Amino acid sequence: MRFITLCLLVCGAIPLQAQTPKIRKVNCRFLCLAGATPPEKLISPGENGGEVSCEVPANSFSPNIDCFANENIISFLSSSDHKPVATATIPANVNAAILVFVPAQKSSDVVLWKVFVIEDSTPNFPDGGAFVANFYSQDIRFVIGENKTILHSGTSYRFSRPAKRDDFNMAPVVFEFQQDQTWRTSSESLLRFLPGMRYLIIAYVDPNSGRPRISTHQDFRVRH
Repeated sequence: MRFITLCLLVCGAIPLQAQTPKIRKVNCRFLCLAGATPPEKLISPGENGGEVSCEVPANSFSPNIDCFANENIISFLSSSDHKPVATATIPANVNAAILVFVPAQKSSDVVLWKVFVIEDSTPNFPDGGAFVANFYSQDIRFVIGENKTILHSGTSYRFSRPAKRDDFNMAPVVFEFQQDQTWRTSSESLLRFLPGMRYLIIAYVDPNSGRPRISTHQDFRVRH
């Protein structure tokens, strides 16, 4: 879609007025995937020139903290020297998010981070179910209870609580990665699926080994 701007000249030029940036509050939780050393304490621009302190724990969820998106972007700086280390793009309709940090590259003495944004909402995480995100570069396929799915790179899927469970509310969970034309089993386990709980399961590349990996995180249901 093209936008055409019309400039009207009436007895001289009309000065252009700078638009006020759109700043909104986003309730965030942070997570650094296993296999990576979490970033040092970060800060993010807050309201009225203030700062928000953010800690990103390894392989677990941080407490909820309110951050502020400027034109849908949350910026993160090193707390020690205020150098930029990451940005997160928050969709306009999202007011609560899980921000998943993965090392991207090292620039001089600063580690830069890639941030995956997952909407933190009850519809995204069915009660007793799971949300699976594929951050791997190729397809994955997996079994969760009676559900069998192939998930393309960069996509996600929401699973309801498995209907077929044993007497301990356990159901099988199997993940396979596609490498070239071959499927290789990455993990095979039983998980307990209970009301009031949920799982976040992420396929990604381990930053240390360079190999595909599954990261599973148990959580409680949230309401936003």
